[in-house]
Amino acid sequence: MSERTDDGVQQTGRGYRKGPVLLRGTEIPDTTTDQRLLATGEGTDWVHSDPWRVMRIQAEFVEGFGALAEVGPAVSVFGSARTRNDHPDYGLAVEVGGLLVDAGYAVITGGGPGIMEAANKGAAEAGGTSIGLGIELPFEQGMNEYVNRGVSFRYFFARKTMFVKYAQGFIVLPGGFGTFDELFEAITLVQTHKVTGFPLVLVGTEYWSGLLEWVRTAVVDRGMVSPTDLDLLHLTDSAADAVSYVVERGRALAAEFRT
Repeated sequence: MSERTDDGVQQTGRGYRKGPVLLRGTEIPDTTTDQRLLATGEGTDWVHSDPWRVMRIQAEFVEGFGALAEVGPAVSVFGSARTRNDHPDYGLAVEVGGLLVDAGYAVITGGGPGIMEAANKGAAEAGGTSIGLGIELPFEQGMNEYVNRGVSFRYFFARKTMFVKYAQGFIVLPGGFGTFDELFEAITLVQTHKVTGFPLVLVGTEYWSGLLEWVRTAVVDRGMVSPTDLDLLHLTDSAADAVSYVVERGRALAAEFRT
């Protein structure tokens, strides 16, 4: 049996070459990609196929990289979308956003309401770059009004790459599962040396202490993490201390990396 490629070229061998994919037997299509592309009267199911999704994913990375490549030093701030603007955590996040700008950082959030809005508000009112990385969700509101540079994503993993790639640190205020997800992904990347290291700050002693105590006992006692892994996190109740730690720890890590 002769082999042909997806552009119709006959080759010696067995099967059908579709780029890097080898198809044989009943997997061999009756038409080539070009035939299907140029055929009239085709349906629109192809726009939902996995190969087309790859193009959409690629486009999200390109758009994200293009929007953020020249931002300069930035810090990602996380926290609950459900926090009301009259809650103390909201005011704390506004202060964090403003102090980060004063320290020379842009502020990156998920672009939504609650803590995200508060950090963006603090950054915008301080005259800094206030970035929102939004996500397509059925129950989330759109980009908050304090974002002055926003990018919307379909895919969580593309969005999460931007949070890490363009940040020199993470500041995490009280939040739910989405906040936990970002926190644990960040600490895992640092712990496994997938990133060169950046400051990780938890703001809210009362909120985070129970989680840290569980890690310090149940998790450490079973040998699931090392006791020193907890040193990757800095716990505070102060916006000023959180930002100061990001600045100082960031300088120390940069010096270690250079040496």
